[in-house]
Amino acid sequence: MKFPLRLIPLAALLGAGGAAADDLSAARHILCSTQQVHVCRDAAGCEDVLAADLNIPQFLRIDTRSGKLSTTPASGENRETVAKPVSRADGHLVLQGVEAGRAFSLFIDEASGWATFASAANGRSVTAFAACTPASAGD
Repeated sequence: MKFPLRLIPLAALLGAGGAAADDLSAARHILCSTQQVHVCRDAAGCEDVLAADLNIPQFLRIDTRSGKLSTTPASGENRETVAKPVSRADGHLVLQGVEAGRAFSLFIDEASGWATFASAANGRSVTAFAACTPASAGD
């Protein structure tokens, strides 16, 4: 499975782990780092997997105004997609979309910077947890 961005397979990224996250309430640009990934298949159950095994990038850039999700320049991958709608309410940032036959959602707690990303397709779902921090437009 390729992580789209096409992902979105974003498969969904991100997590709860060893890295610290930051307050994102005023951030337009966010950088998230994948922490943990789980994949579930309808007949096979669920398992922990490495992000790289699902082609999920280590870092994901998010523009909270446009909804643009992209890999970092250092990844050399040049992948991007756009989430619509993008909403901010009750201290949470929520982005959703559909790409390459997959639905995806990103849920980010703005106060802590912790994020949960999910992607669903026929018979399979991927959930990822991430730590996010404010970033400049070029990061």
